[in-house]
Amino acid sequence: MKTIGLIFGILSIFGMILGFIPCLGAFNWLNIPFATVGLILSILGYNQEKQINMPTGAAVTGIVLCAIAIFLGSLRLVLGAGIV
Repeated sequence: MKTIGLIFGILSIFGMILGFIPCLGAFNWLNIPFATVGLILSILGYNQEKQINMPTGAAVTGIVLCAIAIFLGSLRLVLGAGIV
C-alpha cells in the first residue's frame, strides 16, 4: 500500500502541474479525487508499517505529496474560478 500511495502521490503532483497550465485548470477536477485516493492509501500503508515497526519513509512521502496536490489543486480551482 505504501508503494501504491507513493506512486499516486507522484502522479498527482504531475497532474497538479498539468492543471496549472492555462486552459487545463479543469484537469484538477480529476486530479483532486485521484490524490485523495492516494492520500487514503498512504495513510493506510503508514498505519500498517507502524504496527510492524518498519520504515515509514515511502508512506510519509506519499501523504505529503498527495496533501500538496489536493491543497494546491483546490486553491487553483478556487482562484481560477473553476468551481463555478
